[in-house]
Amino acid sequence: MLPSATLETLENGLKLVLVPDDHVESVCFGLFVMSGSRHETAEVAGISHFIEHMLFKGTATRSALEISQAIEGRGGNFNAYTSEEGTCFYAHMPYNLLETAVDILSDMYVHAAIPNEEFARERHVVLEEIKMYDDEPDSVASENLSRALFPKNALGLPIAGSAATLAKMTPKTLRDYIRRAYVPKATCAVIAGRFDPDTARICVTRALGGRAGGEPLAYEKVKARPRPLREIRATRDIQQVQLALGFRTFGVHSPIKKKSAANVFDCLMGRTMSSRLFQSVREKRGLSYDIRSQLQFFDDVGGWAVTAGLDTARVDEAVETIEREFARIRAKKPTAAELRRTKDYLLGNFRMSLENQRSRMHFFGGCAQTYGKIIPPSEMIDVIEAVTADDVLAVANEILQDSRKSYSWVTPHDAARTK
Repeated sequence: MLPSATLETLENGLKLVLVPDDHVESVCFGLFVMSGSRHETAEVAGISHFIEHMLFKGTATRSALEISQAIEGRGGNFNAYTSEEGTCFYAHMPYNLLETAVDILSDMYVHAAIPNEEFARERHVVLEEIKMYDDEPDSVASENLSRALFPKNALGLPIAGSAATLAKMTPKTLRDYIRRAYVPKATCAVIAGRFDPDTARICVTRALGGRAGGEPLAYEKVKARPRPLREIRATRDIQQVQLALGFRTFGVHSPIKKKSAANVFDCLMGRTMSSRLFQSVREKRGLSYDIRSQLQFFDDVGGWAVTAGLDTARVDEAVETIEREFARIRAKKPTAAELRRTKDYLLGNFRMSLENQRSRMHFFGGCAQTYGKIIPPSEMIDVIEAVTADDVLAVANEILQDSRKSYSWVTPHDAARTK
């Protein structure tokens, strides 16, 4: 049975999503905050990600170790992540420990201490994280593709910021930013798993309902101009050419029919081992060990990207093969059998993901934050089922426009210039 959820809003504006399931042994509590990299100015780029790290470093009444022991020491696990448009932190616990999860994560949300000694250590940790990604050519290619697709906009900047921006931050900078960003109207609390709804509501209201209001952070939308950059190049001490090829697309508030067609298009082109790009580039020609595609929707725009590691001697052949697949999907709609296989993968994957409480938390929390309402899983299934071959053809021609295309290359130092 597909899960169902309810959404309500506390008096201070905080959203609460409840996803009960009496047939499991765990409960997941998560807090979603509209504080991501695109909300930041250039001077504090990376601050949302840095705050995510620092939330785990103690509160006025709990040390970092005490927080960890209270959750992991009782069989639970917790984590967090920062994206372009938000931060999420969550705890997955045995079902009888919901109040513990709410108490601890709410304490981190409201009373993060940002102690000076922890601040200095964690800044080094984040700097090492930045270096780690800079050592990974696929990460460099993807970050540079974002810069190319969204020039002169915070959406194109690295989520973790840079060594230069981190160096300027102080504990007070983070505390001040938390006060502005971590406000009820920008926050959604989600509980998924085994719990009593009335008890859960009381628990969250007690922990977070008394916090003062405030408005979500604003951000600059992506404008039609400047257009995406044609390409960005970087070199590293590597043996392959890493390619990230992408297109600026439409945003999450576009018609659901078009977004669903885009999801089918993405899956058909490069999300699986049976996709067109994987079969054509790897299986038939051996041009890459791994090639895949990814579709992202943001509030006002989106992006579709193809990434691959390529043999330096066969880059031109690989790019020509990829471009032929682009031309093919633009010229002829998929067959009924291919469309059915693609839909079956998407629907099966979606259904199976909703068996997991953490996935339920992410799905329903994302709906609430993005749309301000709950979208039933059955509706998501219905719109995928309704996608036609003509819909896929139309969205392929909308996405694969040369004026929206960017290349990001990471090449060996001594590699010949690729096209």
